Amino acid sequence: MKKHEVYESVPGILRPFKTFIEGLQLKEHAQIVYYGVPGTCTPFIELLGFAIRTLPVKQIYVPTIDESKAKVMVLEKDVGMQVGREGISLNPSVVVLMGGLSMPNSGVTAPQVKAVVSRYKVPFAGVCFMKMFEKTGWLKEFDFDLLIDANIAPVDVWR
Repeated sequence: MKKHEVYESVPGILRPFKTFIEGLQLKEHAQIVYYGVPGTCTPFIELLGFAIRTLPVKQIYVPTIDESKAKVMVLEKDVGMQVGREGISLNPSVVVLMGGLSMPNSGVTAPQVKAVVSRYKVPFAGVCFMKMFEKTGWLKEFDFDLLIDANIAPVDVWR
C-alpha cells in the first residue's frame, strides 16, 4: 500500500471511508460488517456508519469477533447512528476492521481475527489510530483495500 491522501480531523476519517464505500457501488441491502472492541471502537464505528447513512446498505457491528452477537446498526433521529438490538446473520459485502482489535488488551490476536474474516472474499477496510495496525504487525497479516490511520495527539487537558 502507498499513502494516497492526507486529511485532518474527523472529516478526514469519514470522507475517504464514504468515498471508498460509494465507489464499490454496493447493491441494496449489501452488508457492511464492522469488527471492533466494545466500548472503545463502538463510537468510531457509529461515526463511520453515520457518514454513509444515506446509502441503501445494512450496517452491522460485531463485538470483537463473536459473530453470534452481530447487531444491526440503526439511524436514530436526532441522535445519529447507533448499534441496535436486532441480531442478524452475516453475509458481508465489505469487512471493516477497527484498530482496537490489534491492541494487546483486546483479547484477540491477528491469527484469530484472520481465521474469522478471511472466509469472506470481499473488500477489506481498516480504521485505526496512531499507527496501531503497523505497530502490532497487522499490516503483514491483512491486505486492506483501504486503510485509514488517524492521529489523536497531542491530547491537551486544561483544568
